[in-house]
Amino acid sequence: QVQLVESGGGLVQAGGSLRLSCAASGRSFSTYHMGWFRQAPGKEREFVAAITWSGADTYYADSVKGRLTISRDNAKNTVYLQMNNLKPEDTAVYYCAALTSGFYKSEAEYDVWGQGTQVTVSS
Repeated sequence: QVQLVESGGGLVQAGGSLRLSCAASGRSFSTYHMGWFRQAPGKEREFVAAITWSGADTYYADSVKGRLTISRDNAKNTVYLQMNNLKPEDTAVYYCAALTSGFYKSEAEYDVWGQGTQVTVSS
């Protein structure tokens, strides 16, 4: 089983960019599909993006399509979330998670979670 550590969060002005990274330990990283979720204050955690084990397929929440891009480098055991044209409503704690199999939008299906990284977008 992998362990996940997110990094790259911070404070950015609206319209700015950030790149989140999620580093995985363990040799089985390339067998997992990976997802990013976020939780804003007072709200439930929601799906943001997912990528299949090979990187061939990606999926996005409607609210982030065209602005956020998920990618992975299996040689580096890392998944990324490039965030462009950020909006104040993107403010949240962002979590990466690893999925063996199941529905990629359902957080209950994910096997392993990171500790999260805070993203704050000022207006």
